[in-house]
Amino acid sequence: MSIPEIETLNDLVARVFRIEDVTSGDPQKGFFARYRGQLLSDDSASLYDLLADSLIPYNAIPLFRIEDGRQVIYLTPKPLEPKKDNISTNIILFVLTVFCVMLAGAQPEGPMPNDIAGQMLTLGRSIFTGWPFALSLMGILVTHELGHYFMSRHHKTRATLPYFIPLPFSLLGTMGAAIIMRGTPKNKRVLFDIGVAGPIAGLVVAIPVLLYGLSLSTLGTIIPDPNGFLEGNSLIYLFAKYVTFGQLLPSPLMPQGILYWLQYFFTGHPVPFGGTDVFISPVAFAGWAGLLVTALNLIPAGTLDGGHVVYALFGSKAKKAFPFIIAILVVLGFSWNGWWLWAVILFWLGRVHAEPLDQITTLDPTRRLIAFAMIIVFVLVFMPVPFMTLALR
Repeated sequence: MSIPEIETLNDLVARVFRIEDVTSGDPQKGFFARYRGQLLSDDSASLYDLLADSLIPYNAIPLFRIEDGRQVIYLTPKPLEPKKDNISTNIILFVLTVFCVMLAGAQPEGPMPNDIAGQMLTLGRSIFTGWPFALSLMGILVTHELGHYFMSRHHKTRATLPYFIPLPFSLLGTMGAAIIMRGTPKNKRVLFDIGVAGPIAGLVVAIPVLLYGLSLSTLGTIIPDPNGFLEGNSLIYLFAKYVTFGQLLPSPLMPQGILYWLQYFFTGHPVPFGGTDVFISPVAFAGWAGLLVTALNLIPAGTLDGGHVVYALFGSKAKKAFPFIIAILVVLGFSWNGWWLWAVILFWLGRVHAEPLDQITTLDPTRRLIAFAMIIVFVLVFMPVPFMTLALR
């Protein structure tokens, strides 16, 4: 159906907006008309819905914006419906990821062969011993991604099923998973809900898995091992170990003060050889990995979950923090060089935010409280040094 005359559009917009000036547009340039003025009430979310519903017969949608401190409404052509996704790709990637994660969690008996072919054969024979790790880790990842997916469905924002990323013969067997939003979130509240649903859902599973896995773990002495590593610490992981074992771990050979713990937490050095640490079970390792995945997703940049949270909370002001985030990752990279890779990835992908249709509507008090709580959660789960080598330097 064709777009009506400008007078008809003016009448529709005037139901929700005090029009101060109108600029006719060109559909080829992305909009039919631009209106500057003031919404008729503070309930911008309801006014957006009212205007959007009135434009349905004309295949048009409104965009609410703030420009130079003024409220602006654009009327734009309704985008075409995306093609239906082929879920066979999702299924194949999921099966491959389960296989790779089981391989990563395999517990072969006896010494590993020195040749690669022998190692692969040994791991393949013991692959079914990796089911506790695979079940735990995949349970966390699936719950995280379905949190995003079902919240997208709840808000009628088109999104794909999760795409899992297999990474064979790696420590975890996977690089995680992602869903792709096919539609644009209606407002910042919707964007926030979709972004925050994944980390919350994932943590609800990861924390019990971690605590249960720690109960299956044992304490032992830290000794040099060129092929070994210590898993990194977050505040919540330190607390979980303290709750389970009654002490801060890893515990150095001799008692140390707060300066030692601060240095170790942020740099991973000195490695407390001769001290005590938890030798975590595969289930605990999966729970720990769930915390790491949550921390990475909550980095407050771009289209990561944390980026959605801070953009919904602070709007375009959130972009001002981006150079500082990159700088922090670069500095942390001197303790764990994996952060340099993340800095490059974020420099490439982290400068773009998912911009909702309605950018005037802000978070309500409850969502603002949850947003600040998620920033605290990010601090609690963040691991400055995710991995520390046990090789002597």
